[in-house]
Amino acid sequence: MTSPAARTALDLTAGLPVTDLEALYRDLHRHPELSLQEYRTAGKFAERLRKAGFETAEGVGGTGVVGVLRNGDGPTVLLRADMDALPVGEETGLPYASEVPGVMHACGHDLHVTWLAGAARALAAGREAWSGTLVVVGQPAEETGQGARAMVADGLYERFPRPDVLLAQHAAPGPAGLYAHSPGLILSASTDVDVVVHGRGGHGSRPESTVDPVVTAAYLVTRLQTVVSREIAARDSAVLTVGRIEAGTRHNIIPSQAHIALNLRTQSAEVRDRMTAAVRRIAAGECLAAGCPREPEVTIGADFPVTVNDPGTDHRVAAVHGEVFGAATVFDPGPAMGSEDFPHLAPDGVPYSYWFVTSTPADVWEAAPGADLMEKFAAVPSNHSPHFAPDLSTLLPGVRTLVSGALAHLSLA
Repeated sequence: MTSPAARTALDLTAGLPVTDLEALYRDLHRHPELSLQEYRTAGKFAERLRKAGFETAEGVGGTGVVGVLRNGDGPTVLLRADMDALPVGEETGLPYASEVPGVMHACGHDLHVTWLAGAARALAAGREAWSGTLVVVGQPAEETGQGARAMVADGLYERFPRPDVLLAQHAAPGPAGLYAHSPGLILSASTDVDVVVHGRGGHGSRPESTVDPVVTAAYLVTRLQTVVSREIAARDSAVLTVGRIEAGTRHNIIPSQAHIALNLRTQSAEVRDRMTAAVRRIAAGECLAAGCPREPEVTIGADFPVTVNDPGTDHRVAAVHGEVFGAATVFDPGPAMGSEDFPHLAPDGVPYSYWFVTSTPADVWEAAPGADLMEKFAAVPSNHSPHFAPDLSTLLPGVRTLVSGALAHLSLA
């Protein structure tokens, strides 16, 4: 039997103009904006909220947008979409490809904004079917981990209603039309670490008069690979990535320093602390062995928290998604090593649910090499790839996931 929330969600979204959603998505995709520069995107989103009848504020936390629809007594539900693009040059070949050199929506945030705009329109138009308060948030700077905290620091919950529950979703690779829920840990913590190795520069013809930081950095990169393989228990998931190594200016100059940029992925504070301590120890040891004139500088940078769904809230959302789309479309992938700043939006103790909507076009999925789902999953373009291009067939379903999730918590007429 279909629940009232599922039936109402289907009714409210039945008449949505998909062509309008597609036009918005294509426009946002053509005009991507980097973190904290989402002025045009925010303006487009705010315009649609005002037209739908929301009290709308812009510039929250820099470029954030908040829309509030008060509709009688009942719970307060917050729906969130992130808005920023990435410094990635697009290689999709799409007719609506990015017009901004070196910048593209390689993570699907243009799709997220379109989904939320559609959900806000549907829920506002069908407000006679539910009661409560709906808060919709267009969040900046998810990619840098700054946006959620900036909005909270700018008085998000002093200026606007405090939610009883928060909901968010993300586009992901996988055959379009699946909805991934994990009732607990779903995303990992992320920590950036910068290491500066100090050497003594000089001429390439006289290495004996120098302390070469490039060689030391090379040893350091290799040694850091043992942190996960030899210092973290096999039962604990962790990833250490050297994302950048930078040193020198010319072929025949031994530089005076080298910079290494690391990213750590962990699923507990204990493992994170163990890894950062290991990075500090290994960096100090390699520099000591090389005779560096100074100890290395190790700086902890941007960090993202673990994303842990409230089990009851996530079960409720997953159940209504199963009713709307079919039970076979909802599955539990277990925790991923990706990260999000969405939990920073959640006040202490307030439950949330965060899930994935798979979005790989059917032809791309079928053409991908591999005999099973995981092999194909590894072969199709992933988030942050210059080839990432979600299927437009997910536009209406992505609206329905938000609408049904919200209605599962709002009071129904």
